[in-house]
Amino acid sequence: MEIKSDIEIAQASKMEHIAKIAEMCGIDEKYVEQYGNYKAKIDLKLLSDRAAEPDGKLILVTAITPTPAGEGKTTTTVGLGDALRKIGKKSVIALREPSLGPVFGVKGGAAGGGYAQVVPMEDINLHFTGDFHAIGAANNLLAAMLDNHIYQGNALHIDPKTITWRRCVDMNDRQLRFVVDGLGGKVNGTPREDGYDITVASEIMAVFCLSNDLMDLKRRLASIIVAYTYDGAPVTAGDLKAAGAMAALLKDALKPNLVQTLEHTPAFVHGGPFANIAHGCNSIVATKMARKLGEYCVTEAGFGADLGAEKFLDIKCRMAGLKPDAVVIVATVRALKMHGGLDKKELGHEDLEALKRGLPNLLQHVENITKVYKLPAVVAINRFPTDTEAELKLVEDECRALGVNVALSEVWGKGGEGGIELAREVVRLCSEPNDFTFSYELDRPIVEKLETISKRIYHADGVELTANAKKQARQLTELGFGGMPICMAKTQYSFSDDQKLLGAPKGFKITVRNLKVSAGAGFIVALTGDVMTMPGLPKVPAAERIDVDENGVISGLF
Repeated sequence: MEIKSDIEIAQASKMEHIAKIAEMCGIDEKYVEQYGNYKAKIDLKLLSDRAAEPDGKLILVTAITPTPAGEGKTTTTVGLGDALRKIGKKSVIALREPSLGPVFGVKGGAAGGGYAQVVPMEDINLHFTGDFHAIGAANNLLAAMLDNHIYQGNALHIDPKTITWRRCVDMNDRQLRFVVDGLGGKVNGTPREDGYDITVASEIMAVFCLSNDLMDLKRRLASIIVAYTYDGAPVTAGDLKAAGAMAALLKDALKPNLVQTLEHTPAFVHGGPFANIAHGCNSIVATKMARKLGEYCVTEAGFGADLGAEKFLDIKCRMAGLKPDAVVIVATVRALKMHGGLDKKELGHEDLEALKRGLPNLLQHVENITKVYKLPAVVAINRFPTDTEAELKLVEDECRALGVNVALSEVWGKGGEGGIELAREVVRLCSEPNDFTFSYELDRPIVEKLETISKRIYHADGVELTANAKKQARQLTELGFGGMPICMAKTQYSFSDDQKLLGAPKGFKITVRNLKVSAGAGFIVALTGDVMTMPGLPKVPAAERIDVDENGVISGLF
């Protein structure tokens, strides 16, 4: 039997007109701004108009530590949303928008897979409604106004050596990590070292996703620190009088994007910060809108639970006043065997010993969710044809020993029908007692918060700060930023800051090499290991496989 690619499945589907999807949600047409037949932006006024109405249950989908074998977190999120509809529940999905970097790089698209996808898949993975372009434009406007201020006389006494604001582009381009600009004589600016970040790592993206409304967005934009004066005082976007123009560029982008799944479940796809270098969650306004419109809002956080779920719970939930009702932790037998030391080529046959060695990775994530955050959880095993009954039983037995049920998920091949068991367990969990708590208290010193995350979430022996990071911690505290949450920039491939340490490593410390404040976003970024804010393309980029024919039909997206 021929197995269709994700894009072939998506292109063969029959989509409903977006007006019908909005109607299904109970959205009055006065809030709907159509972008063609299958995409729409929804006016933020809907949130204020429905403020008194009840919110639906909030379900977070997270996963084990990712491997090249794949886990299927977005696929499970989409399939669960469809499955809840199949058992008679009104569900709405909230996802991040894909970045062009991974689409053309290694990872590919981020609209789900198989028969659990959001569509139109090509649009979502490429330009969509232009949100990322608006975010990049706002970022680069601020950079231009900063350099222009210095060129035009530098009334704020900015020390060019302290500039922290970088330009951005939504592409993997290692050549732009470090540049020298302003060359060619005085008329062309002030020469200085500079660099680019990928758009999804920009603080504008974080600000965009953590804003509650347009005025909150403008306030946060004004708070962004771009440099310091010769006296060491922070210089903000507000000081440069840039916040109003930046907000004007973002005012339409801030409205959440409504699309649909292959089974016509409504889905908001909005915002897209990376989870290894930013906070990894879709926008607060999209999540809140999904809860207002559905009995169940199914959302996800990027990469494994140590990154995405930790930031969703400790940053997003804290800032937005959210409390999850249940957590789904996605795993595959194949990925767990990789954590147990098997090579990717050896995953097709039964190996209970490798699975036993890899299981501690899953169990540690489960324990973090249930014991640290005190949230009800279920493990969703994204089933592959090569999984044996003995392997599946071993995973189930080990999870049950921790008091957590396991549900098989076959949404990739069967759509919502393959997620009914998972949907029923999620509905049951949503009625369980819930003592949600954060992993650390905000009022603790910066170093203590870093220590707490490292020990409680990563299970490290502690944290080590470089001399530079220690100095930065003192300076940030003196400037009044010590009470902010921490956003860890760490490899996604390990609980540790060394991507080669798979499974559930012990006997390591997390090394923090740099601390910087994202005052607009409202958190302190801690850079560990060799995490970069501008990725590069691989030897054979996914872009080489992407094409378009004479009818405008795209191929090669996956």
